[in-house]
Formats: sequence, C-alpha cells, structure tokens
Amino acid sequence: MIDADNICKSFGKNHVLKSLSFQVPEGAIYAICGKNGIGKSVLFRILTGFILPDTGSVKIHGQQIGKDLEFPKSTGILIDRPGYMPDSSGYANLALLGQISGLADEKTIRVSLDLVGLDPDDKKPVRTYSVGMLQRLGLAQAIMEDPQLILLDEPTSGLDYESQIEMHELFLKLREQGKTIVFTSHSPWEVSRVSEKAFWLVDGKLQEEAPAQVNGK
Repeated sequence: MIDADNICKSFGKNHVLKSLSFQVPEGAIYAICGKNGIGKSVLFRILTGFILPDTGSVKIHGQQIGKDLEFPKSTGILIDRPGYMPDSSGYANLALLGQISGLADEKTIRVSLDLVGLDPDDKKPVRTYSVGMLQRLGLAQAIMEDPQLILLDEPTSGLDYESQIEMHELFLKLREQGKTIVFTSHSPWEVSRVSEKAFWLVDGKLQEEAPAQVNGK
C-alpha cells in the first residue's frame, strides 16, 4: 500500500527527515509517533504530495507521488484543521466538497457525519463549532469518499476521553472494511489501543522502539 524509500527533507539547515524508509501493508493500522514539532506533519505532507522530499520516493498503490501522479488516489486526508465556509453547516460544507470532487453524494456524506458523531441535520454554522466538533468534521471529510487509504494527522486532537474512544472504535471498524489507516500521535496510550505497529520519529529518523523517555526508563 505505502512504500517510502530513503526520504530526506530539510528546511534550510534544519534536517527534519533523514533517510526514512518504511512500508505499510494493505488493511493495517499503523502509527507514526513522536513529540510535537518533531516532523510528523512534514512526513504526512510528503505522503500526500503536498510537498516533495529532497531525496527518496513515496509509492502509494504502486504509483510514485510527484512522478506517476501528483496526489495519491483513493486517499482520505486529515492534516491540520481544514478550512470551511464559516456561515454554513457541517453538512453543507461537505456537500459542496462532494460536488466538486464528484465522489461523495448525500447518502455517503450523511453516513460519514453519523459515523464521527455529528448530526447531518444540524443547521448550526461551522463558525460556532467547538475544536472537537471541527476535528470530527475533518474526519468525516476524510472518509466520505470511501477511500482505501486514510491518512490522519493527530486525528483525536481536541477530543475528550470518551470521544477519543469513539474514534478508536471507528478506526477499527474502518479496518474491518479493508481500509488502511496511518495516523500520527504523541500518545503511547492511543497507539497501543488501535495500531498494529508504530514507528517513532526521533532526531529525523524512524525507529520501531519507543524512546526511553516514553517508556519511562
């Protein structure tokens, strides 16, 4: 599903990613972990084609991003918090995006909103949404086109404990449907609950063992 090979990325003299290589198989839930500001979002922007690596390559569904195609196909993405029309409802925002892409109709949008715990009939404008509601709306957007691959950057940020549990159950349900999910997190508890495998980003490199400060050593 994902094959990242020897990815390097620098901004000026700041070497953020250093020769990263990893694979994610189809139908799995993997986590990219690390403290805030370590480069997880940069890696996700490379995976989604928003930025290109200085060296190395990313293949998704066997196609190289930035060479075979600009952005990965059949991929749902949540990076940062999406921008929405502030005076429109959550459903209206997603309906417009669905019309633009041609890949999501009324039924799939309503189902996606229900799955993340938002009422599709709620007319409340997005500008009144809490941080947690906006995060849920972003998740609904990421899954509404029925993608095979779902990339989520800090998907439970801003959610309370019970809401996080609900999202974890959603991830597991999506995996049962054959979806592949990769998400970033700085929470060992979250990673242990839902991911089959975790990579830790430390000093620009990936490792499969949590660093000592996380393990409490």
